[in-house]
Amino acid sequence: MNNIAMNNGMTTFNTDAVHTFIKFAQHPFKFRAYLFWKLPAAWLAGVRVHALGEDACTTSVPYRWLSQNPFRSTYFACLAMAAEMSTGLPAMMYVQSAPKRISMLVTGLESTFVKKATGLTYFTCNDLPAMKAAMSKAMNQEEAVAVTMRSEGRDKQGTLIASFAVTWSFKGKS
Repeated sequence: MNNIAMNNGMTTFNTDAVHTFIKFAQHPFKFRAYLFWKLPAAWLAGVRVHALGEDACTTSVPYRWLSQNPFRSTYFACLAMAAEMSTGLPAMMYVQSAPKRISMLVTGLESTFVKKATGLTYFTCNDLPAMKAAMSKAMNQEEAVAVTMRSEGRDKQGTLIASFAVTWSFKGKS
């Protein structure tokens, strides 16, 4: 097991736990069973994890009968689920690998819709280093630390469909 230490005031997360979580999230059966049990609306809508690493996370949501709106596109709430998961899954990963207990909560959500989502929409969040820094800070103080994570939704051709800003609050627990 890797040691957990402080480097320049920054907490180092347990890399073995991070890699174990990545394997779990990318397992085709285990993570879908988790979604079915803990997030059934996301499971029904077809939200899936495509990639999870230490610096980025990509999820997707399809346009289909269970995720549609009356305007022949993906319902905005289904897009929001996939965007939030692209920020929340890495948060869960780092919370579980932290040397101290951390609570996490979504405290804000902003969105901009650019184009109708009529196919598979991929959401990518690349702000994981900022999230890790916020968690490190939260573990070393009594107040909650907020960080806004951006997630962009694009279609298969790379066209921007929507962008989301999800604000997470992290607080260290004793």
